[in-house]
This record gives sequence, structure tokens and C-alpha cells, in this order.
Amino acid sequence: MTIEALDLHKSYTIDDRRIQVLKDVSFAIAPGEFAVIQGTSGSGKSTLLSILSGLDRPDSGTVRIQQQDITHLSEDDLAPLRNRTFGFIFQSFHLVPSLSALENVMFPAELARTPDPADQARYLLERVGLGHRQTNMPHQLSGGEQQRVAICRALINRPAIIFADEPTGNLDSRSGQAILELMLEFQHELHTTLLMVTHNPDIAKRADTRFHLTDGRIAGSEA
Repeated sequence: MTIEALDLHKSYTIDDRRIQVLKDVSFAIAPGEFAVIQGTSGSGKSTLLSILSGLDRPDSGTVRIQQQDITHLSEDDLAPLRNRTFGFIFQSFHLVPSLSALENVMFPAELARTPDPADQARYLLERVGLGHRQTNMPHQLSGGEQQRVAICRALINRPAIIFADEPTGNLDSRSGQAILELMLEFQHELHTTLLMVTHNPDIAKRADTRFHLTDGRIAGSEA
């Protein structure tokens, strides 16, 4: 399996109250699969995605990525995993405002010392229809264009896994559909595993597997 979650628990303390966010969460995702985590607001979806991608740690339980236990890895060991094995796409784009579209896409490749990062970035931007916008800054791009830049940034190191947290949440329905099609096109082309958090039932229908998170527990799954 590419992603395995085993008995994950996570809680936070807010104003002396202990709030259990995840409770005994276990599931597995196969290589090259498009999987969706569904649930209402506050069900723990984003927390689960953060733990699976090494951005947060569980209170207990195990996360395995490509058979490697990443649960207790140091930040130094997690950093190359996040940069080379994982790609991230967020609802709010998270582009660096002082960098151009091209520079934003190049950034992870430069960190990984990938050969010819500018050529790779230009190729990806051309693929998503933004070849003419390479020198534009994020504030000069529409929401849909910014998300396409974010997709290129996530893909430039050809990651084995893409984690996507509500990637169409800030877009109108037409732009959201276009972004989904782009993501699935690249996912199939690169044989990448795609794990997406979404509340959109139309997106969920396209997934190979759907996990339903309710009150911090996996309430069921569908294939």
C-alpha cells in the first residue's frame, strides 16, 4: 500500500477542554488510486490529511508511506519526503506573493536540486494553459489560474503522492471542474496516488475509493 493509517488518535486542548478530533482511524490506499475523504465541517478531515502527510503528528497510532513508518521521523527526515515524495495542493493556493508564477512552480525543484527546473516549470505551465502568464505575480492571476500554478508546483518533482485539501473550495463551479480534470489528467499520466479532502459530492463520485469521516471516525468506505 502507498498510504496506511493504523489506529490514529488525535486530540487538542482548547481552554482547558480536551477535544478528540480523530478516534481509532485505520485505512489503506493502493498505489495510483484516487481516494477521497468526505465529512462535514469539523469532522477531522484536514487534521487527518495533515497527519498522513507528516505536517502534524498523531497522539498515537502509525502512518506508513510506501511501507515506511513516518510517525516519529524528525523534521530533518520529513523535509525531503515532503519535497520529493509528496505534492501539496491547498484550498487557499499558498503561492509566494513575491515570486512570479514560474518562480513559484520552480521553488520545490530548486530545493530538491532537480535538473533544469525552469524548463520543467515552463513545460508544466504550458500544459495547464498558462505559458503566457509565467512572469505574472500571484495577485495578477485569477483564482483558477493561481490554483493551476499550485498544481504545477505540486507536480514538478513528480511526487508519488499528492495530498489535496479542498482544492476547488475557493473556485466557482466551472473553474473547479477544470481544476479537477487537470488533476486527474496528471494523476493518470504520472501514476500518482491522489488523496483529496472534499465536501463536494460530484468530485467524490469520481474517486476510486471514498472514506466517510464522522465525528473523528471512519464511518464507512465505498469503492
